[in-house]
Amino acid sequence: MRTTPTPAARPSVLYVCVHNAGRSQMAAAYTHHLSGGAVEVRSAGSAPADSINPAVRDALLEEGIDISAETPTVLTTEAVQASDVVITMGCGDACPIFPGRRYEDWDLADPAGQGVEAVRPIRDEVRARVLALLKELGVDRPRDEDGGPT
Repeated sequence: MRTTPTPAARPSVLYVCVHNAGRSQMAAAYTHHLSGGAVEVRSAGSAPADSINPAVRDALLEEGIDISAETPTVLTTEAVQASDVVITMGCGDACPIFPGRRYEDWDLADPAGQGVEAVRPIRDEVRARVLALLKELGVDRPRDEDGGPT
């Protein structure tokens, strides 16, 4: 079973949560931002919401990351098949399993119905997990909030 992409390949990560309005959107935004585009990023939900969680949007704006143009997306088999790493966040058995993919489940609090104050610690945990994942994927020069190497 392949656990990480080959060094020459651009790694691909799919983040999945139920509504694709909070946790998976934060993880996708951080992965794109901190990798400087070195990782192909997807996010999806097993039962997507109509829009991004406003508290999540505001918490990321505090970090200089604007996800206001993003929209929740439904999880598809094709998205899973096209990804090297699939990170689930509370979607249970809704995520299909395919051989050759690396799967992780991140146990994170759900920001649904929470205000910005409650979302900040979730945001910070997502950022820390994304940084660790980037290092595991061989993205050895993740970027900090100012765009420079960490």
